[in-house]
Amino acid sequence: MTEIETTRLILRRFRIQDAAPMAAYRNDPDIARYQAWPSPLTPEAATDQARVYSEQDPEQPGWFQYAIELKVDRSLAGDLGVNLHDNRMQADLGYTLAPALHGQGYAIEAVRAVLGHLFRQGLHRVSAECDTRNTPSARLLERAGFTLEGRRPEFTMNINTGEWTDTLLYGLLARHWRNPVAGPHPAAKATGLVPRS
Repeated sequence: MTEIETTRLILRRFRIQDAAPMAAYRNDPDIARYQAWPSPLTPEAATDQARVYSEQDPEQPGWFQYAIELKVDRSLAGDLGVNLHDNRMQADLGYTLAPALHGQGYAIEAVRAVLGHLFRQGLHRVSAECDTRNTPSARLLERAGFTLEGRRPEFTMNINTGEWTDTLLYGLLARHWRNPVAGPHPAAKATGLVPRS
């Protein structure tokens, strides 16, 4: 796998030594509340997870988790997952960033870099989901070019709390990535939703 580099980041394969910093940000209650993993993540479970991530293949259908590394000090800033569909033309995307690094543009930098990589590989569409309460994540997706396509009421259950939450559905087509000035469909202003094209 070729690493993806940006001005400030390296997106690379996970390593076992990423386990402890990954557990630190994933165990933060403000991060875990919007995610599907069990919390707290024990050191043993984090090591097992880092090992699984390190063995994933980004060229094969299924999830591949990129480690997001800061160039300045080579520390783990977060992770970004891509779920390549069996047709190899679509993918789902998800991301997590350490709380201390929020608000500095790292997440959007990583998302845009991976989107560029995926669309250069010939993907037709990338989708993402977001807890409706996670306003910063929804804003990030919109800044990255995603279009809000729908809302699923009480669609996701937090496995740690048993709480059911609404989920926002986002999508981005390759042609809109190449032509970002196209903007949302006119119906979006009236309904808040964009018909699928």
